[in-house]
Amino acid sequence: MSEIEEVAEPKGPEHMEQYESLLANAEDIAGFHEVERICEIQCQTDDPAGIIPDLQVGGGSVEGTSYICSDCGKSFYSISSLISHQKRNHSGEKPYKCPDCGRSFHQSSDLVKHERIHTGEKPYQCSVCEKRFNQRSYLIVHERFHTAEKPYKCFLCGKSFCSNAHLMTHQRTHTGERPYQCPDCGKRFTTSSNFVNHKKTHTEEKPYNCSLCEKSFKRSSNLIQHERTHTGEKPYTCLTCGESFTSNSGLVKHQRSHTGERPYTCSYCGKSFSQSMILTQHKRTHTGEKPCKCPACGKSFRSSSDLVKHKRIHTGEKPYKCSLCGKSFTTSSDVVKHERTHTGEKPYKCGTCGKSFSQSTHLMQHQRIHTGEKPYTCLTCGRCFTCSAHLVVHKRTHKEREAPKT
Repeated sequence: MSEIEEVAEPKGPEHMEQYESLLANAEDIAGFHEVERICEIQCQTDDPAGIIPDLQVGGGSVEGTSYICSDCGKSFYSISSLISHQKRNHSGEKPYKCPDCGRSFHQSSDLVKHERIHTGEKPYQCSVCEKRFNQRSYLIVHERFHTAEKPYKCFLCGKSFCSNAHLMTHQRTHTGERPYQCPDCGKRFTTSSNFVNHKKTHTEEKPYNCSLCEKSFKRSSNLIQHERTHTGEKPYTCLTCGESFTSNSGLVKHQRSHTGERPYTCSYCGKSFSQSMILTQHKRTHTGEKPCKCPACGKSFRSSSDLVKHKRIHTGEKPYKCSLCGKSFTTSSDVVKHERTHTGEKPYKCGTCGKSFSQSTHLMQHQRIHTGEKPYTCLTCGRCFTCSAHLVVHKRTHKEREAPKT
């Protein structure tokens, strides 16, 4: 049987056991979403099988017959997905019970996979990087990051993906479907994993604790990424320039700096961005919205990341340490900039004169020498400056003139 192929319907009762086994295997392969968050999702969703619905077999295409569940109306791209969905969600029978947490399952294979959450067992190891997984399907998809294999292609736009689950999630960008709705605020989501993570924003629960610094997180994936700030591990490497990252999402965002891709466009001014988060924050410059408020001083911010950085003013926390001299900083970007004072690295080069800089902001200020742009204006006298620091210094000349002579 190929990695994911259409499973033929059983010809009679004598073939049912073999058919169900094939179905379980097909789902096992298709059921990958985000490896580092799947255990968290399985433990917190109400899905009785421990595998969220948007991970079920879809056949890799939306062409052809649509199979509709008579119980809930949900549509599927293959008969195997429909049969499995009905068995998992509508039969009611769950004979296999976890002795640790009491959760019940339809199939013994689902219970075996679930129990690995409690035992921590990860029997499947990547032959390239030695990373381990608790399910074979997760290993199969992970290995495609090394081989760059993307066998699942969207017939609408031609974009390819390493797993069928990622293809199905992507197709919702075309259809606009957001089947998961938050009961607290009404916000809708394309995947159950995003929905589960969003629900935590309504609570203060942070169940994932760092063993090295006791910092807590709402998501297991955030804890994993955070721990890499302690270990220095950066397992995701850009094939174009060799730069490494702590997360795959960081690598994907970085790669857009090479391709120039900016898929997120502002509906107010038409400006495009490489990241959806940057677009969201940019839109707030139009709306004036500052939804993130500091509980200590009441100051508001456009993004949660800005609030987190601000809070460190109150706490004095400096979690980012220079690996060369041990000096600590409040943000990761500050430690990166600082380390360049040791290495002498100047990665930002002016396209006009070839001069290089250690920080992108310094390059932007320098380029204004060539363009003549002076975006910072003194409201008192109207004089313009290339950078905000020069404006601040200039403003002091007005205050000195206005100060009463003693």
